[in-house]
Amino acid sequence: IPVSKRLKLVEPENTRIPLVHQFALLQISGATWYRHQNQVLVTKVDSVDLEVMHQIDKIYTKSPFYGVRKINHQLGQDGHLINHKRVYRLMQVMGIAAIFPHPNTSQSNVQHEVFPYLLKGLTISKPNQVWGVDITYIRLNKKWSYLVALMDWYSRYVIAWKLSDNLETEFCMETLGLALCRSQPEIHNSDQGSQFTSEGYLNILKTQPVSISMDGRGRCMDNIFTERLWRSLKYEEVYLKEYQSFQEAKESINQYLNFYNHERLHQSLNYQTPAKIYFENQQLIKNIKIQGGEKHS
Repeated sequence: IPVSKRLKLVEPENTRIPLVHQFALLQISGATWYRHQNQVLVTKVDSVDLEVMHQIDKIYTKSPFYGVRKINHQLGQDGHLINHKRVYRLMQVMGIAAIFPHPNTSQSNVQHEVFPYLLKGLTISKPNQVWGVDITYIRLNKKWSYLVALMDWYSRYVIAWKLSDNLETEFCMETLGLALCRSQPEIHNSDQGSQFTSEGYLNILKTQPVSISMDGRGRCMDNIFTERLWRSLKYEEVYLKEYQSFQEAKESINQYLNFYNHERLHQSLNYQTPAKIYFENQQLIKNIKIQGGEKHS
């Protein structure tokens, strides 16, 4: 039986046979099925849905703790009277879900390797101690794209980023590889989304002396630094423009993130830039290590 037909035989609502067992019986990989599901959802998006997706993005950016039902109620108050199931489907296409537990809206990879949450009670006191990664929806004129970014949580410096026209894992892997070429964190923290729990993404991390941390369900403050980045990016850049093409969005976002890293003053950083905090503190740490080595030599 062709793979295309076997994919249609998967029954995600079947509670008696877990998905991982269905994949084994049908001889297909989980990644292939998730990719197929996303493609099916995307083909159902029309111009009206696209406008609703843009509105969902605004609501979610402002209130990332909103689940499907609250977003649906807010859409209704804004004049978009649609079924909550449709909102759920569009949120799947957008790759988003509320950042606290809610029924039936998890986008996690149900068969991924489990890693502990390492940030509880941790004081983040230096650059490259903790990197966080996340994906956000970027609206275009008649389409949409996705932006992934790896951020140093101490300095808020964006280490690497990439824009993609799909939610395939590869663009996240490429971004991680680029970031690791520039530096290396002690801890890499992510949610349990399928991109960050994929075998390919995890294998890159496993080749490095990096501790892998994953958010547990209900940790609504875990990703607050990246959420702030997305909010700044959307309100100061994306919502002010109408990108006519993927390339235009890429170039404009590149300019903004350079501004964000090197010019934008951050109140939380005592009105300094992320780049200044990130690179000056690294130099300070380097000097301390050199002095320490000399002292003990």
